[in-house]
Amino acid sequence: MASSAYTFLSFIFFTIFLSFGSYKAEARRYSGISSLVSRGLFDSIFLHKDNIACPAKDFYTYSSFIQASRFFPQFGRTGSSIARKREVAAFLAQISHETTGGGHALRANPTKEEDLFNYHGITITDRQARPWDLTGLNNPDIVSNNSLIAFKTALWFWMTAQKPKPSCHNVMIGKYKPTAADVKANRTAGYGLVTNIINGGLECGIPNDGRVSDRIGFFQRYATLFNVSTGSNLDCENQKPFS
Repeated sequence: MASSAYTFLSFIFFTIFLSFGSYKAEARRYSGISSLVSRGLFDSIFLHKDNIACPAKDFYTYSSFIQASRFFPQFGRTGSSIARKREVAAFLAQISHETTGGGHALRANPTKEEDLFNYHGITITDRQARPWDLTGLNNPDIVSNNSLIAFKTALWFWMTAQKPKPSCHNVMIGKYKPTAADVKANRTAGYGLVTNIINGGLECGIPNDGRVSDRIGFFQRYATLFNVSTGSNLDCENQKPFS
């Protein structure tokens, strides 16, 4: 059993390593997404990331985000200007929910940014296959201690399809092609489908789920900051989770 688990962990990290390597040459030619996300906009999105009360003060840096994005040249660089901005806003909204312990202080009115400082690890979590909880075979704290790797792993999840799930990236840029099973399960394109990909087993198909409302609240605020609309199908209340 232990040997099997170790083999699985090894496979996950080897896959991530190869993915980073495959992007490396293209990353050298890539100018990044700083034209979409300025330092000022980044700081407006994460208002409390450098507050003295934040346990991860000074961890989530603009430079780490921009540097990590260079390993994924299609992130925020595919489609129209609206599609690119909307994708980045959606990504940052999802990690905001995951890094605030559920965002409970923001749930009532996320546009007011109440004092919630618990940014405790940039994580996009899939409950069936959780590579972002597998933080290293030899260094289990590598993601929580390394801002660049934290952003890289979150972006790897965002950009990578894990069958039968599409990638979050393809959903947000309009390249999602639903299968017959997707149509039957009402898995329609939009931000709600991204939530389904990330944590649908626990959050989707549930009326008025507070966690889904958190995610939507962050997205609505960030879309406003990016000056774009959110698009339709924001929740996953009527979607069946991926099996």
